[in-house]
Amino acid sequence: MKRILVIEDDARLRQHFAEILRLDGHEVIETRNGREGVERARRDPPDLVLCDITMPEMNGHRVLETLRGEPRTAHLPFIFLTGWNEQEDVRTGMNLGADDYLTKPVAPDELIAAVRARLRRAELAGASPARRPAGAAEPGRLEQLGLTPREAEVLFWVARGKTNDEIATVLGIGLTTVKKHLESTFAKLGVENRTSAAAMALEKLGG
Repeated sequence: MKRILVIEDDARLRQHFAEILRLDGHEVIETRNGREGVERARRDPPDLVLCDITMPEMNGHRVLETLRGEPRTAHLPFIFLTGWNEQEDVRTGMNLGADDYLTKPVAPDELIAAVRARLRRAELAGASPARRPAGAAEPGRLEQLGLTPREAEVLFWVARGKTNDEIATVLGIGLTTVKKHLESTFAKLGVENRTSAAAMALEKLGG
């Protein structure tokens, strides 16, 4: 059983996410806004944070910035919940160090898959999430495969299961640009598809 902190100001959505996660066997802590979420994470760091972006008192970006700036919570797996109209917020969140994002409405199986993936990678890092070493999974490490910084960023998100459209949103670039970077990356890695490229990336990132 893992402890998951859900930070969401919409009570109905918060309870919905909590129920899905509890049915999957997790302990869930619910908080109503960013300020409460930060206080709870400081007091007793969870194994993962699931956080809305637009909230009163303290928005999701500020929550992530605060937690990333403190030693006990700096490396907590962090997943943003975002609305369809918040593409710029997604880019900002990823630049601040979020591990993943889910677009509302979130299907139960999508939520569970994302949470399991983040928890599994935290475990494979060889330490509890709150004490993982810095740089456990950063795009820059993929440059060692002979990629440019932007190619490394694109491959990083491919390895996290994101579509080309989603990668374009996260990086703030065009869909055609994403495709061009992938073509170049496949050629440099000597692979024919994104599955093989993702496998190489995950091996380089340590899971």
